[in-house]
Amino acid sequence: MSDKPKDSLFDAPTMGEQERMVEAILFASAEPVTVRELNDRMPHGSDAAEALVYLRKRYEGRGVNVVKVGDAWAIRTAGDLGFLMQKETVEVRKLSRAAIETLAIIAYHQPVTRAEIEEIRGVTVSRGTIDLLIEMEWIRFGRRRMTPGRPVTFVVTQDFLDHFGLESARDLPGIKELRAAGLLENRLPPGTMPGPAGAEDDDDDEVIEGQSELFED
Repeated sequence: MSDKPKDSLFDAPTMGEQERMVEAILFASAEPVTVRELNDRMPHGSDAAEALVYLRKRYEGRGVNVVKVGDAWAIRTAGDLGFLMQKETVEVRKLSRAAIETLAIIAYHQPVTRAEIEEIRGVTVSRGTIDLLIEMEWIRFGRRRMTPGRPVTFVVTQDFLDHFGLESARDLPGIKELRAAGLLENRLPPGTMPGPAGAEDDDDDEVIEGQSELFED
């Protein structure tokens, strides 16, 4: 009869097995996992902290690494290979008619103040409309006017010109092209921009998709 004790059901798994368990948990977890959470999931007597030391070393120099995130751990792409995970996507943004009209006024009358935009449109320009165009990086702040209150002006950006294939604002289409695109009403005199008279600007106005159509011929 052998004197070698039999393995108990309550014995902790070997360190190699614990390492595999930690690897499986981290691989399947969307969020970083703490050592305490690892120990709670693993069999009694396991030492997740020690298993992490071995696992981290095994992944050194690989395409993915075991990294510490705050007080938790995760499997992440190696830092020097992050560029492989980048993906360029075309984001379709929606502009209200109010935003399109405001953008057109800025493009044709720059540098232009908010008060001048409202005078041309005949309506109040909401802050959300201006904020959206700035967020899209199609307009930016210009120089302040040397008039009472020193109001800030707005101008279009290089990104705006690049998006529409323009070398400069001088290459913008003329009045006929804008009217053909439905951006100018025929009853309005040249040099003015459309706007529902007597109404306040509303970001929930008719939504226009396909930004590239804004200044198409």
